[in-house]
Amino acid sequence: MRPLVMGVVNVTPDSFSDGGRFFGPQAAIDQALRLLDHGADLLDIGGEATRPGAAPVSAEDEIARIAPVIEGVRRASAAPISVDTMKPQVMRVAMAAGADIWNDVTALTWASDSPVVAAELGCQVILMHMRGEPATMQDQPVYADVAGEVTAYLAACAQAAIAAGVAREAIWLDPGIGFGKTAEHSLNLLANLDRIVALGFRTVLCVSRKRFIRAVDPTAEAAADRLGGSIAGALIGAQAGVSAVRAHDVRETVQALKLWTAAR
Repeated sequence: MRPLVMGVVNVTPDSFSDGGRFFGPQAAIDQALRLLDHGADLLDIGGEATRPGAAPVSAEDEIARIAPVIEGVRRASAAPISVDTMKPQVMRVAMAAGADIWNDVTALTWASDSPVVAAELGCQVILMHMRGEPATMQDQPVYADVAGEVTAYLAACAQAAIAAGVAREAIWLDPGIGFGKTAEHSLNLLANLDRIVALGFRTVLCVSRKRFIRAVDPTAEAAADRLGGSIAGALIGAQAGVSAVRAHDVRETVQALKLWTAAR
C-alpha cells in the first residue's frame, strides 16, 4: 500500500514554497480543493511560516488566517484536515472549525499544556523533531548521531504524549527534515527512516521542495526547481514504510507513488 499524500496549503504571506500565492481565504480554499482533485488524501493547512528564519505570528493572526479556510474546506469536503501550528489555543479553534489532526513542529513542547490539550481534544497529533526554533534553527546545528538522536527524541515525545492521555494510535512521528539540520543531516535521516518507522507509530515524511535538495543539485536554487528531488524523497520514504508524505506538487507525487505501488 502506498503512503498517503498530504497536500500543503500555506495561508501565509512568506512561505518559502509559494511566496504567499494562497494567502487570502478564498485562494487557500480553492487551492485546497484543487489538491484534493489532484489526489491528495488529506490536507495540511498552516497560518505561520516555519521555514528557516521565519518570524513568529500571534495566535490571533494565525486563527484569522486559517479558521475561514478550514471552515470553507470542511463545507466542501470530508477529507481529513491537519493544522500546522504549535499553539494549543489555535488548535482549539481549528478543531471547532472542523480540523482533525494537530501537526506540531515542536512535538507538543511549545506550551506546557500542549500534551493535555491534545488529549482533551482527542485529535491525532504529528510530533516533529526540530532543534531550536525557526528563526535560529539553521545556525550551525550539530549532532553526534543525527538518526539516533532524532529517533530517541521522537520516542520520548511520543511517550510523553501517551502519559498525558493521547491515544497511542493517534500519534504520528515526523523526523523534521531540514528543521535544525544541515543537508548532510537530512540525507542521513532519509537513509535511516526505517529506524523511526520501527518505533511502531505512523510516520510522516516532509521533503517537498526543501532546501537540502540543493546540496545534491546546485541548480535547484528556487523551490519550484526541486520537484524531482521531492518525488525521489517521497519514494525513499515509501520504500522505508512511512505512512504519509507531505507534498506541494500533489498530482506528480500521487502519480509517482502509484507507479511505485504498481511495480511492486
